[in-house]
Amino acid sequence: MIAGLDQQQLDNFVDYVLSEDLGSGDVTSRVSVPASARFSAVLAARQPIVVAGLQLAAAFFGKLDPEVAIEFLVQDGDNVAAGQPLMRIAGSAQLMLAAERSALNTLQHLTGIATVTRSYAEAIAGTDCVLLDTRKTIPGLRAIEKYAAKVGGARNHRMRLDDGILIKDNHIAAAGSIVEAVKAAKAANTGLEVQVEVDGIEQIEPALMAGADRLLCDNMSPAKLKEAVALVGGRVPIEASGGVRLDTIREIASTGVDFVSVGRITQSAPAADIGLDYALSP
Repeated sequence: MIAGLDQQQLDNFVDYVLSEDLGSGDVTSRVSVPASARFSAVLAARQPIVVAGLQLAAAFFGKLDPEVAIEFLVQDGDNVAAGQPLMRIAGSAQLMLAAERSALNTLQHLTGIATVTRSYAEAIAGTDCVLLDTRKTIPGLRAIEKYAAKVGGARNHRMRLDDGILIKDNHIAAAGSIVEAVKAAKAANTGLEVQVEVDGIEQIEPALMAGADRLLCDNMSPAKLKEAVALVGGRVPIEASGGVRLDTIREIASTGVDFVSVGRITQSAPAADIGLDYALSP
């Protein structure tokens, strides 16, 4: 597996991204750079980062130039200082230039997610609370984005809708009540955990009496979360979610909840600043 992708998925992803970027080919490099020219290059951080997706980035260069030489200087998950080299590359100048943008876009995006995720994970260090990611990902990129979140220190949660049952407010409205929604889900005997979203303390006991296996407390204040934890009394795990920010996550995690899920780590992470500097090879 590379960046959460098996070999077929990796090949498909690299082919699709290169096709999107190249079209019929890199015309600029083809007409301005001699076919015999060779480059050596250093991929380096331009800000403090947590690396994610380095092997995936290398796959773009390898796809266009099977003879490219690549040396990894760090690993995914490493904390890297500004200016630190990540990877050395040597190969055809034309082909390296053609692969550059696809490789950098992917690496910068995944590293940005890992870097932001690490800051959230470190903010709750020392508590018993576990950081979770969410399904708030760019369509088509979920596997690699969740890989980056895991590298940063989050636990992957619900890759797809068939991974678990999460009854939310719209499900409850359609079913008629929390009790009816939970009873129907339990009666289906799917073997999946039934989690119920609650946005008020008054919804907790009906959800538990109906057989909920886990609660998601949505947009509750820390004071309300403490009240929910006391009321549940350890009967089921509790997840806090909704509007969690870096400056609020520790207070939320300290209320006694078991999990806190953060959509921002995949949905809003800025791309990391990573550069590729070239030099002509003899």
